[in-house]
Amino acid sequence: MRDGAGPSAGRRGRRGLPVVVVLLLLAGCQSAPQRPPPTSPWPAGVTRHWQWQWQLTGPLDLTVEAQVFLLDPVRTTAAETARLRDLGRRLVCQVSVGSYVTTDPDEGRFPIEVRGHPGVRPDTYWLDVRRWDELRPVLADRFRLCRGKGFTAVLLTDADGYTRYTGFPVTFDDQLLFNRRVADLARSLGLSPGLRGGLPQVAALAPDFDFAVDEECVRLRQCDRLLPFTDAGKPVFHVEYAGTTTDFCVTSVGYGFTSMRKERVLDAWRVPCPVA
Repeated sequence: MRDGAGPSAGRRGRRGLPVVVVLLLLAGCQSAPQRPPPTSPWPAGVTRHWQWQWQLTGPLDLTVEAQVFLLDPVRTTAAETARLRDLGRRLVCQVSVGSYVTTDPDEGRFPIEVRGHPGVRPDTYWLDVRRWDELRPVLADRFRLCRGKGFTAVLLTDADGYTRYTGFPVTFDDQLLFNRRVADLARSLGLSPGLRGGLPQVAALAPDFDFAVDEECVRLRQCDRLLPFTDAGKPVFHVEYAGTTTDFCVTSVGYGFTSMRKERVLDAWRVPCPVA
């Protein structure tokens, strides 16, 4: 016999084959590893001690003492964002994902079949969020504009069309899927996604978003619906449009929100709640 190819060697080879087969079968039966939840770029437990500014109209006031600036990426110039970054400010751009305005520079890119009924603001129209393939390229370019100007986070607005008369039969689940897709798209382009409004879906969407922006939850007595964010150590930036800070700050700060009083035009004027 040559090369040890005797009967015992053959038996050893035959005994080894089932072991290999079993290992392969076991490996195939194991479930694919799940993607770990994204890590929020916002420092947990710190942002509640910050101030924030939300300005969409009027000359941009760069002197506001706030750590976070929420701005219009089209109106805000690269020179303004560069100055704010030099001051150590965090920049959030506001992008409509479920609607468009007739004056938007990219308005013509939306196909006619995705255009719906008028929205709640002048010259605004809803989009069919079920048509992801048509909407994704336009939204991706809107996010790239933010990134190119130095923003590090994006606030998604008009992400609650399923509760509105949009002209499309958008369901709760349709909206959830769309919002998660947009959040993933923002992350893939290096932006931290935030959710504006959409309180009925907060419990489901809080794991997918890094922060929230709320309007008037104290007046509407709905602040508790935002607890999935603060319980997870994620910031909630809150604004009220009526009353004085003494009317609502105790409540909003008690929930762990960063709060202020603004006018609905969202110009530079603000009165912040005191922070510890």
